[in-house]
Amino acid sequence: MSPSTPRPGAHGTLITVAPTGAEHAKADVPNLPVTLDELVSTARDCERVGAAMIHVHIRGADARPTLDLGLLKETVAALREQTGLVVQLSTGGAVTDPESDRLRVLDALPDSASCTMGTVNFGDDVFLNRWEFVVELHKRMCERGIVPEYEIFDIGQLASLRRLLDEHGAPAGGHVHVDLVMGVPGGMPGDAETLVAALRAIPDGATFSATGIGRTSLPVMFAALAAGGHLRVGMEDTISYARGERVKDNAQLVARAAGLARIAQRPPLPAAEVRELLSVSTSN
Repeated sequence: MSPSTPRPGAHGTLITVAPTGAEHAKADVPNLPVTLDELVSTARDCERVGAAMIHVHIRGADARPTLDLGLLKETVAALREQTGLVVQLSTGGAVTDPESDRLRVLDALPDSASCTMGTVNFGDDVFLNRWEFVVELHKRMCERGIVPEYEIFDIGQLASLRRLLDEHGAPAGGHVHVDLVMGVPGGMPGDAETLVAALRAIPDGATFSATGIGRTSLPVMFAALAAGGHLRVGMEDTISYARGERVKDNAQLVARAAGLARIAQRPPLPAAEVRELLSVSTSN
């Protein structure tokens, strides 16, 4: 593809839904999708209103976060059977999950998986991502043909991404896509100035999505769309829809993102175009 040729999907918006996460408790957020049936139903609703990719954390029978490989495989299979979404598994898990369990996530063979590019204070916890672990994630995704989404919690992690690509080569599929996770207490702020600063450090030719945590969700969406980026929304990232108003469900957040994308004249991309945009293999 020549420098003058826009990437597929350049005039549309990839909308990713992150419906569950590992932080919220079901007891505190009763409408959080935690069972497989709830997750699949949520995925179908979100696809209907504009989502093309789903970022998946799973919960066990006790509704607590788990990285059980059997359940991960079952989840990937169910989402593929009942939706057309690009299925992305989180390798972050919960902050307490050991590296061995996080690496084993890749054995579920999703279309895509997250690869966080460094350690970050995460509220009162520490989200640990050692360099050796990041490199191992990158290598195993290459071996399995799984497309990484490089999760960036602070601007310095973009320098680590450049180092990773320089020392260990391009990701599976050859295209670099990052997600700027903004507004985490301990990470970069969720505002337009920070997003613009981050874009100066993104590798040439890369695409980006942006995620605003909590009350930063709207400012980050507006800034990302203005900068030609893509969007991630969902109850993993915010459980408030507006001041004093709780989110009804994930589809409500996706529908709002889709509406803003249309206003920006970059309407939601269908999953088939997202697969082309991100160079996702159809063989997994």
